[in-house]
Order: sequence, then C-alpha cells, then structure tokens
Amino acid sequence: MPTPLRLLHALSAEHRERLMTVAREVSFPADGRIFEAGGTADRFWVVRSGTVSLHQRVTDARRISVATLGPGDLLGWSWLFRPHTWDFGAEAFSPVRAYEFDATAVRGLCEADPALELALTRTVGAILAHRLETTRAALIEHYAQHGGGH
Repeated sequence: MPTPLRLLHALSAEHRERLMTVAREVSFPADGRIFEAGGTADRFWVVRSGTVSLHQRVTDARRISVATLGPGDLLGWSWLFRPHTWDFGAEAFSPVRAYEFDATAVRGLCEADPALELALTRTVGAILAHRLETTRAALIEHYAQHGGGH
C-alpha cells in the first residue's frame, strides 16, 4: 500500500502557514480517549509524536482497531462534512503530541480563501481514500480470522 499523504506536507507553504495560524499544541496521555464515534466533530489534529488507534464499534461490548496513526498523520476528518459527527473513535496508544485545529476557525479560513479550501478538501479526500482502503482491509482480515462473527 502506498505511503499515506501527510496533510501539512501536501499543502503549499502559503496554505500551510495560513492553516498553522489557528493551530495550538496539545497532548494526550497513553490510553486517553480523544473522541468517540457519534460525538461532535469540532476540531482535528495532526499528530506530531506518538500513535493513535482509530476504532470502530462492532457491538455494544466490542470494538476493533481499524487504523493506527503516527507522526504527520491527520486525525479527524468529520469536521469537514456535515453533520460534523465522528464516524470512528480515537484513543492515544502512547503519549501523543499534536497540533489541534478548531474546525470553525479553519472553515472560516477556507471561506476567505477558496484556493486553501480546494487544496485542503482535495488533500483530506486523498487521505480519506487511503483510510477507506486500509479500513476495508482491516475489516476483511478481522472477519476472515473470526469467521464473520458467527
């Protein structure tokens, strides 16, 4: 599978600088929940260090990991699309440092700069296409190992 796109590296220097004006540095402890599926997606992150596990709830008592994110990876895309709710849950697998972006502020930057909006939307779309493929592969592997859950 090809190397995933890195949001900040994919943007032009001008767009990256503009986006970073609304970033703040945050950290999450190991095993800390970052967000849960169904919650309000009002921000996103770019991981600086550590690893984050994305998971999908399969039943009320069971969830499976569908992706592991590391330095440079985008964490959270649901902020970009209505209804702005998380599709997955995320948990810090190790201590994590990240840049956090307020979704409202970023959408405001995009409204003021259509070229930034286009570049950001295209980049997030490419990241989503890659994530969809890795999630599909993880689900196929899970069901192959567990006999489809029966």
